[in-house]
Amino acid sequence: MHQGDLVGLSVKGNPQFGRLIALKGTRAVVSLSGAGREYELPVRELTVLETKLFEGQTQEQLPTIAEIRKLILPAKDLIVGWRLLESDRSVNQQSDAALTVSELTELLLGCVDTLHLAALWIWLNGEQPFFRLRRDHLVEPRPFVDVQRIRKNSRNQRIRQQQRQVALRLLFNDQPLSTNQWEQLPEDLQAQLKRLIQLADGPEEILLADEQAIELMRELRLAINLRELSSWLISKGWRDPHALPTLRGSAWSKQFEPPIQSQANQLLVDHHEQTLLQDQQRIDLSALTTYTLDDAQTEEIDDALSLEKTQEHQWIWVHIADPARLIDPGSELDREARQRATSLYLADGTRSMLPMALAAEALSLRAGQRCAALSVAIALNDQGGIEATRITRSWVKPRYRLTYEDGDELIELAPPGDQDLATLSTLLNKRLQWRQQQGALQMEQAEGRFQVTDQQPELRVVLPCPARRLVSEAMILMGTAIAQFGQQHNLSLPYRSQPPSELPSSTELNQLNDGPVRHAAIKRCLSRGVLGTRPMAHFSLGLPAYVQASSPIRRYADLLAHRQVIAQLEGGCPLDEEALAEQLDQLNGPLRQAQQISREDQRHWQQVWFMSNRDQQWPAVFLRWLRPQDQLALVHIESLAMELACTINLKKDADPGQSVIMRIQSVDPHADELKLIAS
Repeated sequence: MHQGDLVGLSVKGNPQFGRLIALKGTRAVVSLSGAGREYELPVRELTVLETKLFEGQTQEQLPTIAEIRKLILPAKDLIVGWRLLESDRSVNQQSDAALTVSELTELLLGCVDTLHLAALWIWLNGEQPFFRLRRDHLVEPRPFVDVQRIRKNSRNQRIRQQQRQVALRLLFNDQPLSTNQWEQLPEDLQAQLKRLIQLADGPEEILLADEQAIELMRELRLAINLRELSSWLISKGWRDPHALPTLRGSAWSKQFEPPIQSQANQLLVDHHEQTLLQDQQRIDLSALTTYTLDDAQTEEIDDALSLEKTQEHQWIWVHIADPARLIDPGSELDREARQRATSLYLADGTRSMLPMALAAEALSLRAGQRCAALSVAIALNDQGGIEATRITRSWVKPRYRLTYEDGDELIELAPPGDQDLATLSTLLNKRLQWRQQQGALQMEQAEGRFQVTDQQPELRVVLPCPARRLVSEAMILMGTAIAQFGQQHNLSLPYRSQPPSELPSSTELNQLNDGPVRHAAIKRCLSRGVLGTRPMAHFSLGLPAYVQASSPIRRYADLLAHRQVIAQLEGGCPLDEEALAEQLDQLNGPLRQAQQISREDQRHWQQVWFMSNRDQQWPAVFLRWLRPQDQLALVHIESLAMELACTINLKKDADPGQSVIMRIQSVDPHADELKLIAS
């Protein structure tokens, strides 16, 4: 190998040729044809094509790839040459039929010049079946049987490729594929499509790291991103257009496993009407007139209220379902509940923390039936502060299952003989006033949420009402009593707190319209709530300590609170602070995921609803800027009871409360896109 030799090589699988510029030990400097720069490569990767052709020639005289492609090699001569060499080797089995590239060029083409050498070199490195390059850089004819096999494989490959192209044409349009059409797809393409469907359920970075998936998406003429893939799968009928990406693969996406369902069924059969050993310490409160108040569609009934009048006090009884009676810590049912952390309430229904048959039946406070509860009684002083409390495990027998509308009617009318609910409302309004004097924030306003029937979203506006206020205040009061109990006994509990916030001054707030405009100014200043094992103040509730313990059927942290209180009441062994903190830490991930799924669910159905109402306009009020540089603002639409981000044409110093008209600029639920504009 000498300076000036014509050499052949392969660069990233592509045959190339060029001139040897210099040798540096085991490496060589090569100038490739048409490359415009020099490469340093191992000598072993180079094949000398000819050592004499470059004498007196310049680099510009090397043929280009385009010039070589214009040269049509005589297929007949190539095949004849292969037959001659293969026949010679077959006859003279001990002879070596291998030739140099230059010798083979002269034999097959009858002309040894730069153009023909380069052309044959590129042909030899292509998909031809007749010759193979050996490691010693010589060329030998393939045996006849190998040529037959390669040509057969090549024909089969062309047939498969043709079939693939026909199949791909079925996939180019936006029409769903029938079962028969799917079965006609090549098996390898079916497998690739199934893999693509799986990747669509995961994060985009995993999709982008899969080279085969990317190549298939290119064949399908799709942009290489998750949004484009999801939209295409929906158009083909391979994905539910309303399926939530964050829900797929989560703890709530699957049914309860058979062992868990079996345990739940066994509890239903064996225990929910039996008296257990622990039940001997319960007090019987069945004689109290007890009310449950919920939405009509609620299945898990986990709280109820009673009023007990004695000579000393009017006791507000808050009864909470007692799932700790049946669900043992560490059981399969308990581990599944901990993994889910909470029931998930979506527009199309509930994904429960516990099997619904158990949660709605044996664990719920059902009207007309004796039910196990953890009951808290609170007596208030004249100002609304807590004067006395009692906490006990109990039996209760709810007399009424009321909707909030029913509750409003009883509170308003206070019919003779059934005035307890009205009295409870008066007492709890006094309690609310006491909390407000301690700094509690009261920001009641209508809330719009979507519910789905037959895959059609319906907007439901929940209005503040006396019954909802009654239940909310009762649950806060019960949580305050539980927190006081924990402090008195140095008991670790899942305390909920909120750091103090610096709110706008009274003068600033009074300049804002009461309701959503003023609430928005306050909310932007509030800190996030904190879940911990030690009592701390809750700013917006106006409380020195608070424990959320009103929904142990639906929230695992509430179930933990119940177990801690029950262990303290009955002389058991509550979890120490470290053990409780460890369990609470395990809930952080699923609770964040549940919140994300719930937001995505409402956002999706909001987009579907706006899609069917895209020609409408809505009066709205400007609340505040989100990104003033982009004219992106937060507005409140009273008729929808929603706060939404939209582009708005206002001055940067616009006052909150200014009226605007909002309309839809673009909406695409499949692409998770909603753009609103207001003026």
